[in-house]
Amino acid sequence: MGNIKFTKTVGSGNDFIVIDNRAGKLKSLVSDFSDFAKRVCERKLSIGADGVLVLDESRKSNFKMRIFNPDGSEVTMCGNGARCAALYASQNGWCKGDVKIETGAGIISAGINGNNVKLKMTDPIHVTLNKDLGIGKSLVKAHFINTGVPHVVHFLDNVDDYPVREMGAKIRYHKAFEPDGTNANFVKVMGTNRIKVRTYERGVEDETLACGTGAVASAVVSYLVNGIQPPIEVLTKSGDMLRIYFQAKNEKVSTIYLEGPAKIIYEGGIEYV
Repeated sequence: MGNIKFTKTVGSGNDFIVIDNRAGKLKSLVSDFSDFAKRVCERKLSIGADGVLVLDESRKSNFKMRIFNPDGSEVTMCGNGARCAALYASQNGWCKGDVKIETGAGIISAGINGNNVKLKMTDPIHVTLNKDLGIGKSLVKAHFINTGVPHVVHFLDNVDDYPVREMGAKIRYHKAFEPDGTNANFVKVMGTNRIKVRTYERGVEDETLACGTGAVASAVVSYLVNGIQPPIEVLTKSGDMLRIYFQAKNEKVSTIYLEGPAKIIYEGGIEYV
């Protein structure tokens, strides 16, 4: 039993518990971060969050970020989580200037201006457009892309009234994406450079108020399918606006940035048995 210090952060409605584990300082207190995440992310009964960010030492960058979902699964990348981690590291004096972060998806970097964090992402991979998914008696036109983690993008005329939790779960567990599953984004084009996105997140197993990698996936697919031009504004469920920048030449998209607000909510300690 011991008291573990944590920091609660939020990026555009995505909230995270940040844990400083550099030099393995929590080794004697936490033997399994998967179990830790399942317990502390539970809302109403614990701290509550969309995930736990465990920050370790890195030989390649300022620190290494591990991401654990509320169901205990570990994923390779989280865009809004990385923005929160970068802000945390900067405000705690871990680095000067841009922040470099080692993730399971590669090395990424972030520039910080007040509470605005602009994150350079890895280039997307495994792009598959116009895939028909059979869900019950209907077909869903799905576009698949990996922006650090897998995402499906589906365009709608009315995203506000769409049953995101129900349909998101069906897409997340669809046999086409076995065994790991996918995140699901439901997108409405709102103009020449603006889209509205609602996201069902794998591991959270519910709709979240925002998803950074999902916003990037939705923006890139909006360019590829609908010709929406960067920089693309992404209106999230929380009401915050994320901005996605990238270079595009025909079907080649590179040099992607995710920009938006992030903030430290509070610091605390939790007794973990």
